[in-house]
Amino acid sequence: MGFFERYLSVWVGLCIVAGVGLGYAMPGAFESIAALEYAHVNLVVAVLVWLMIYPMMVQIDFGSIKDVGKKPKGLVLTLVVNWLIKPFTMALLGWLFFKGIFADWVDPQTATEYIAGMILLGVAPCTAMVFVWSHLTKGDANYTLVQVSINDLIMVVAFAPLTAMLLGVTDITVPWDTLLLSVALYVVLPLVAGYITRRRLENKSNSAQETVPGNGAIDALVSKFKPFSVIGLLLTIVILFGLQAKTILSQPQDIVLIAIPLLIQTYGIFAIAYFAAKRMKLPHNIAAPACMIGTSNFFELAVAVAISLFGLHSGAALATVVGVLVEVPVMLSLVWFANKTRHWFD
Repeated sequence: MGFFERYLSVWVGLCIVAGVGLGYAMPGAFESIAALEYAHVNLVVAVLVWLMIYPMMVQIDFGSIKDVGKKPKGLVLTLVVNWLIKPFTMALLGWLFFKGIFADWVDPQTATEYIAGMILLGVAPCTAMVFVWSHLTKGDANYTLVQVSINDLIMVVAFAPLTAMLLGVTDITVPWDTLLLSVALYVVLPLVAGYITRRRLENKSNSAQETVPGNGAIDALVSKFKPFSVIGLLLTIVILFGLQAKTILSQPQDIVLIAIPLLIQTYGIFAIAYFAAKRMKLPHNIAAPACMIGTSNFFELAVAVAISLFGLHSGAALATVVGVLVEVPVMLSLVWFANKTRHWFD
């Protein structure tokens, strides 16, 4: 591992502090960044995420995708966790904490909105950052792509009815512009770019009569992009925390209260999925990404729906924002754990 990768947790911590400090000191700059969005998708963050995802897409061997169906257990695990476990445990934890444990600290209306925001996070499985977590755990890029694609297809038909059932609201409107733009930016475009790049490298290597066509050139390109991917991740953290600096500093107690059940949910879901993956005897390069997909959230979609249903300054919107702030550091800790326990799957 390089210097940046070895001390990634340190850089993440520094970027969180830097983001909050810069957001407080230069609110105008971050307001300008926040204004650069379309359909609740921030374009600056989208570029940085694209920078992280592109080299991972280059590694996808499209000729091998057809073999994914021969190993369906990883797909089954992802789908069961995402759609039969995660939304309901999130709703249960929200009710347990904000209607029970924290009931004396939060008024009933705000508590209801916090629970709603948590549910929206639970019903929206991740689309973009999963490729980053998969790459950091040396996951099977082909398998990860299929897992994400199937989840996105299910989300198109299942998100609205499942959300409506858990929220008790009948007029859930899916923000199609947010959903489709996110899938296009985070999956389709980098996938097409990666495919074109890979084909060109393979053709160039074939013309040079290499023993292993394209592999050396592909590895070299990914190696060159690695520093940019890490920088993209760190800048994303700075921007996310900078955009929410005012909220973090003005409502620290509420941030902590919301973060507690979200942390329990995230680590709990990962533990369930990881234990199941081990019992199912999945290889680590399939098990780790499968658990990451089931654990992380599609926060752009959750934030957009929270704002449309409850308003920009609602408790539901705040809960989804806290989900954004919690996710990156927590997922990096799970990446570390997955890498440390790789031998469990030998």
